[in-house]
Amino acid sequence: MMRLLLICSLFAASLFTQACTAAKNAGGGKAASNTKKAMLRALAWQEAHPIVEKSTKDWTNGAYYTGVVKAHQATGDAAFLKALQEMAKKNEWQTYIRINSADDVAISYAYLYLASLGDKDANLAPTEDFIKKHLAYQQEQKRNKPLWWWCDALFMAPPVFTVLAKRNHDPVLLDDMYRHYKETYDLLYDKEEHLFARDDRFLWTGASTDKKEKNGKKIFWSRGNGWVLGGLALILQDLPQDYVHRPFFEQLFREMATKVKSLQQPDGMWTTSLLSPESYDHTETSGSGFFTYGIAWGINNGLLNPADFKPVVAKAWPALLKMQKPDGMVGFVQNIGFDPRPATAESWQNYGTGAFLLAGSEVLKMK
Repeated sequence: MMRLLLICSLFAASLFTQACTAAKNAGGGKAASNTKKAMLRALAWQEAHPIVEKSTKDWTNGAYYTGVVKAHQATGDAAFLKALQEMAKKNEWQTYIRINSADDVAISYAYLYLASLGDKDANLAPTEDFIKKHLAYQQEQKRNKPLWWWCDALFMAPPVFTVLAKRNHDPVLLDDMYRHYKETYDLLYDKEEHLFARDDRFLWTGASTDKKEKNGKKIFWSRGNGWVLGGLALILQDLPQDYVHRPFFEQLFREMATKVKSLQQPDGMWTTSLLSPESYDHTETSGSGFFTYGIAWGINNGLLNPADFKPVVAKAWPALLKMQKPDGMVGFVQNIGFDPRPATAESWQNYGTGAFLLAGSEVLKMK
């Protein structure tokens, strides 16, 4: 019996070592070169295929160019920087138009990065003006609903607030970020499942009228929760270590990452409906990309135990690479929406490319 236990223990250790080696190799040598090449192909394809029906200042580009920012930070490759600079010039450093929407300041994450590099043309005045009006909106309209009432918003605005607060040494702005984030958390976070409802339409009361999957479980949208986990990684990068509310963000990050880990599918990806993988016969790239980014960032920055989480990345990144076509297009991206829907090998969106770049940027850093 003891011999059998020893053999089983050695076999499990061997599997773990293989997974860790795969994750480690993703950040070094030939695998790292291939990862960077895949990221550059994704950039080149996306730059050649802009979504013309959407504004270049909208949230889809905000998410995409946040991925470009992290790709440049990770690689130093001039192609990523050029794409950022050309975008900012074209946009004239402007935000988008809806003052009441967190989505429309997401593009400013890229502007703030360029400003941090000393870009001589950087103009953050439109961003600061947007944030001032955005914060005033709720009070002026006497709204009872949280300013950030949908979980996607937690990726769009809070990282911008955090970077700007750090740049301007503005603790009040940081507290504003926390206050609005906490309102969204209190409304949408399921403390039993450790996942976010997309918005209050998906809150669960146990009533027969609740929205639910065919298997009777709650509806938790993959990309929606990917927005949150990826957004938390972005926030924590610039949140002061001694900030009084940092433990809240760290605890939430760990809880969500642990839950997400448990929902990874055998192919290394995640399904569009997290608690109902049987709803669709495929996995999905945008949510999977954001999850991979968040978990890899957590490992690289000491918030997640490598022994537990490296095997997740070791499966996820190769799976994401399979979603990329030879020309660089990243497929199986669910279209714009607010709940689980199907995707195909031909479906793409720029935010899916952004998630792919974010994931690659952290995989490159893994040791």
